[in-house]
Amino acid sequence: MRRKISLFLMLFFTVLSFAQKTVSGKITDEDGSAIPSASVTIEEPGKDAILAYGITNSKGEYKVTFTSAEPNVDLKVKAFNQKPLTKQISNSDQTLTFKMQSEATEIKEVQLKTKMITARGDTIAYDLKAFDSKNDRTLADVMRKIPGIEVNKDGTILYQGNAINKFYVNGKDLMEGGYGTINNSLPKDAVQKVEVLENHQPVKILQDKVPSEQAAINIKLKNSVTMTGRGEVGTGFGDPWLWNVKLTPMFFGQKSQWVVNYKTNNMGEQVENEGNILAFGNRFEGRRTNTTQNDWLNVENASTPNLPVKRYLMNNVHYLSANYLTNIDKKKEWELKANANYTNNAVERESYSQTDYFGGSSNMVNILNNFYTDKAKGELIFTKNAKKGFFKNTTSFSQFWNADRGMVDRTDAANGVKRHADEAIESPTTSFQNSLSTIIPWKEKMVNLLSFISYQTDKQTLKVFPASYLDIPGFTPEPKNFAKQNLRLKTIEANHSANIGFSTKGWTFTPEIGFNFKTTDLVSDLSNIITTGALPEAYSNDLTYTTATPYGSLGVNYKNDSWMVYANFPVNSNNIKAEDPLRNVAKDVNKVTFEPSVFAQYTFASFWKASVNANINNNFGEINTAYSGFLMTSPSGISAMDINNPIPQNNNKSAGTRLEYRNPLNNLFFNINYRFSDAKRNLISNPLINGAGYTVMQYIEQDNHVLNNGYSVEVGKYFPKFKTNASLSYSNNTAKSDAFLNNNSFTNNNNSQSYGIKFNNTYFSWMSLDYNASISRTKQTSTGNINSSATRTGFTHNLGAFFYPVENHTFGFNWDQVNTNAADQKYHNGFYDVSYQFTWSKKKIDFELKWMNIANKKVFETYDINTTNITFTRYQLRPSQVMFTVKFNFK
Repeated sequence: MRRKISLFLMLFFTVLSFAQKTVSGKITDEDGSAIPSASVTIEEPGKDAILAYGITNSKGEYKVTFTSAEPNVDLKVKAFNQKPLTKQISNSDQTLTFKMQSEATEIKEVQLKTKMITARGDTIAYDLKAFDSKNDRTLADVMRKIPGIEVNKDGTILYQGNAINKFYVNGKDLMEGGYGTINNSLPKDAVQKVEVLENHQPVKILQDKVPSEQAAINIKLKNSVTMTGRGEVGTGFGDPWLWNVKLTPMFFGQKSQWVVNYKTNNMGEQVENEGNILAFGNRFEGRRTNTTQNDWLNVENASTPNLPVKRYLMNNVHYLSANYLTNIDKKKEWELKANANYTNNAVERESYSQTDYFGGSSNMVNILNNFYTDKAKGELIFTKNAKKGFFKNTTSFSQFWNADRGMVDRTDAANGVKRHADEAIESPTTSFQNSLSTIIPWKEKMVNLLSFISYQTDKQTLKVFPASYLDIPGFTPEPKNFAKQNLRLKTIEANHSANIGFSTKGWTFTPEIGFNFKTTDLVSDLSNIITTGALPEAYSNDLTYTTATPYGSLGVNYKNDSWMVYANFPVNSNNIKAEDPLRNVAKDVNKVTFEPSVFAQYTFASFWKASVNANINNNFGEINTAYSGFLMTSPSGISAMDINNPIPQNNNKSAGTRLEYRNPLNNLFFNINYRFSDAKRNLISNPLINGAGYTVMQYIEQDNHVLNNGYSVEVGKYFPKFKTNASLSYSNNTAKSDAFLNNNSFTNNNNSQSYGIKFNNTYFSWMSLDYNASISRTKQTSTGNINSSATRTGFTHNLGAFFYPVENHTFGFNWDQVNTNAADQKYHNGFYDVSYQFTWSKKKIDFELKWMNIANKKVFETYDINTTNITFTRYQLRPSQVMFTVKFNFK
C-alpha cells in the first residue's frame, strides 16, 4: 500500500512543481476613483491563452493567482469606457496599482449578448438558451448538454464527476435532495440560467469556517414569482392498452414554493424513483436516508438485461407526490417544509437461463414474476439557516405493503427431473425517523448538538408450494403442501453527539463526543421441512444483535484563497454483542479503533484544483452474519451461520487523488482521478454447490484481503462555433481478492475498462443530434486450486436525431444498440424508435406520435462466463408499441 500512496502523492505534487504567484492591487480612473467590474487577466507573452483572471470589486481591488514557467507574463486590464491597458510584469508576487485613461466609445449599434458561461468567485453560471435545441422541453433535457455537468440514469446530477450536495430554485431548497421531479418537469422556458456553486457549504454559519469540496446547483428563474409546470397525456396501441399521464404544476414565490406531481403509465417508464433523495447536504444538517426494507426473504427473481429500463419494464405504476415550503417569520429565516409521496406499482418480469457448471452438472430455469409495491412516505422539516444560528429538525414516517410472486420451472439436466413451484412473499414494513441538528453561537465559539432516532419493523412471510420443489442437501419436506418461512426484524437506532467549534487565523477546530447505539431483534421460524438429526430449535431464531459505540473525535478545518483542508480524527470504543441462548449463540467484540479521514484541496492559476484524500474505517458486520437457526432466504437456498464463526472484523483503508480543471473562458472541463483501497477481513465465504446448482453458504475464519485500484479521466468541451458539446471518458479498475469454493482456495483477479464518448450538436437549424456510446472490457482470472479465465466485451450506444424540415414539425429517430461478446458467443441487439411531433406554437402544446421498438424485438439474449459456470440467459422484452401524446406547459 505504501507504494500506491507514494504514486498518487507524486501525481498530486507534480501539479505544484511550479511556484504559484499572486498579483494584487487596485484599478482607478484618472481622477483616482475606483473602477468596479474591470477584468484583469494574466497571459503568457505571444500566446493567446489566459492563465488566470480576476474581477475588481466595488472598491476597484483585484487579486489574481497564476502559475507559469515563463520569466515574464502579460497583465491586461479592460473596463467599460476606459482604454485597455497591457503591461509585461515579472513572474513574481507583487502589488500593482493602475490608473486607466478614459476613452469614449461611439456605439453605432446595440446588441444585447449573454455569455454562455460566466464565472464570478466560486459561482459558474450557464445561460440555458446557449445549449438547448428545438426539441428540448424541460430543464433535464438541457442539463444533459451543459459542459462539466452530467445527469445519471437515476436522475443524479454530477458536476465534474461528483454528486452535488444541494439543488436550489431561486436560492431555496424545496425538494431537500429529491430534485428529480423538478429536473424532469420544470419547463426550460421558465429558467434564466443554471448556477454551479463550487465548494458549497449549505450551512451559513459554517461558511468560511468548515469547507466543502462538493458543488450545488441553483436554478435561477426568469421571474421571482413563477407559476409553471409540465403535463403530458398519452394513449397507445398494444396488448394491453397503453397509457401515460404526467401532471406536475409548480409555484415558486419569494415566501413560498410548492410542487404537486402525479404520474402514471404502463409503457415501461420508471417514474416512481423521482422521490428518491439524491443530494444529502452534510452531517451538520443532520441525517437523512432513503428508507428501504430489510429484504431478507425473496422469491426467485427473473434476471434483468443491461438495457434501458423502458425496453423491458412491464409495469403499471401510479406515483403521487407533494412538496411545500413556506417562510414562517418576517425575517424569512425560518422555513417549514412538508413532503409526502405515495407509490402503487405492479411489475411483471420473465427470464429463462441455462447454467452449465464446470463440475459437469447443469440446470435450466424459467421464472415468471409479479412484483407489487405499495408504499407511502411523509416528512416534516423545520429549518433556520442564518449567519447567527442553525436549526433543523426532520421527522419522517414510511410504510410499505409490498408483495412478490414467482412461478418457477426448473429442470436438473443430470437426472432429467423437472419441478414447478409457486412462490409468494408478503413483506410489510414500518419506519419512523427523527433527526435534529442545531448550531448555537457562544461568544466566539459554536456549539453543535446532533440527534438521530430510528425505529423500523420488517415482517416477511415466504411460502413455497409444493414443498417437494425444494431439493437442498440434507433437507426433506414434510408431507404437506407448502414450506413456510416467517421472519420479523425490529431495529432501533440512536445516534447522539455534541461538539464545540472555535476558529483562529483560518483554522477551525471541532472537538466532539458522541454515542451511537443500534440493536436488532431477529425472530424467525421455518416450518414444514425437516432435517435428519436436527433439533426443533434448529429451524428458528431468536437473536439480538447490539452495537454500542461511544466515541471522541477532533475535527480540523482550514480555508484560505488557495487551500481547503478538513480532517477528522475519531477514536471509537466498539462494543458488539450477539445473543441467542437457545441456539448457544453468545459472541462479543470489544475493540478500540482509530479511524482518521483527511481531505486537502489546492486551487491554483484560477482554473486548477488538486486534491488528496485518505481514510481508515472498521466494520463489524450486522445481524445477518450471526444467526445459527436454518433460514430459507430464498426457495433456492437454506442457510445458517456456524455458531463458531466469530463476529466479522473488517478493516478498510483507502486513499485517492484528483486533478481538476474547469475554464469557463474557453468552455473546457476535465478531471483525473485515482483511488486505491485495501479491505482486510477475518472471515472468508466458502459456498458449497450441489448437483442441482443450489448454494449452501459457509464461512472460514481466515484473514484475507480485497485490493482495488482504479483510475479515471474525463474531458469535456463546448465548441461555440459548431454549437457542439463533446466529452470523452476512460476508466480502469482492478480488483484482487482471496476466495473459496467447495473448500478450494483460489485468487480472483478482475480488471474492467470502459471508454465513453458523448456529444450533442445543434449547429444546423434543421437538425439536432445527441449521441453517447461506451465500450467495456472485463477480464476475470482465477488462479490456485480453481483455475479459470473469462473475457467479456460490450458495446452500447444511443443515437437521438431530430429533424425540423418545416417550422413546428419535428421528426425523431432513436437507436439503442447493445452488443455483448463472451468466448465464441456474440449477441447484437438493436432497438429503433421513430416519432413525429407537431407544435401548436401559439398555445405551446406538442402533439407527438411515437412508434417504439419498430422491429418488434421480443427477447434479449446474453452469454456469460464466470469462475464456476457458463450461463445463457434470455429475457422477455416489451413488444412494439405506438403512443399518441399531448404535451403542454401549465403556463
